[in-house]
Amino acid sequence: METGRASRTALATAYARAHHQLSGEPRVFTDPLAARILGMTVDRIGDLDTATLDRPGGNDPRQRVRRYFLAARARFAEEVVAAAVADGTTQVVILGAGLDTFGYRNPYPGLRVFEVDHPDTQEWKREMLAQAGIEIPESLTFVPVDFETGTLAAGLAAAGFDRERSAVFVWLGVVMYLTRAAIEETLRFIVGQGQPVHVVLDYLSGGNTDEERAEVRARAERIAALNEPWLSFFEPEEIENLLRSVGFETVELRSLSGLFEEYLGEPLADLPPGRGRAPLLHAVRGPVGD
Repeated sequence: METGRASRTALATAYARAHHQLSGEPRVFTDPLAARILGMTVDRIGDLDTATLDRPGGNDPRQRVRRYFLAARARFAEEVVAAAVADGTTQVVILGAGLDTFGYRNPYPGLRVFEVDHPDTQEWKREMLAQAGIEIPESLTFVPVDFETGTLAAGLAAAGFDRERSAVFVWLGVVMYLTRAAIEETLRFIVGQGQPVHVVLDYLSGGNTDEERAEVRARAERIAALNEPWLSFFEPEEIENLLRSVGFETVELRSLSGLFEEYLGEPLADLPPGRGRAPLLHAVRGPVGD
């Protein structure tokens, strides 16, 4: 991300969520604020790039798969939050929050939401919220962190986050932009939270065939042109081993094809070969209950 500018990939993700709400396609995730925060309407859908900001046209099958994945991962994360809250968890940390709207739809009395992001992205989001007339609830705290000059630990401490109580960390659309050292450092911070602690994250595979690897390279080049390059790739066994090595006791891998079938009631048509693997996971340390 360029200093002084909001993340373009955060904007792309927000467009995709809004498109999913307005397009009339079978919905797997409902977010009444997704379009509102962008000022997006049905008649504007066709004018906006909805997946990667480099391929206009919402009917491209690859964009459709991308939109469904973004919707499915958001639903899955909020289901994890719901289950944790039912067990007594009172804190949620959204890492790299972008234009995520959970904190403004938060249905759980007593649940505090901490949004961690670059200061420039948060300033942009505040402007978007104000323009859309979306109020910032008392239960939500912005945690501006520039990782070149500060740390997640310091930012959360200053925001009043309680390290001794259980929490859910939602870490979506971020891991691929970090070095492996930074990923491990963040996971070690998360796993050091008072138990139980949950993390929901997604990641990218480098591909297992020549065709898949070529597609990943092409996408990586397009994203790098936005000055937000991908730095890390994992295979399912590799990232599961990393999570267990830092102290997570339970790791649940969720495949794209499995999520689609669960949420849509049938397999998603046009799912490219290799895309059905497990790009999303939920890891836990500690027993249920707070």
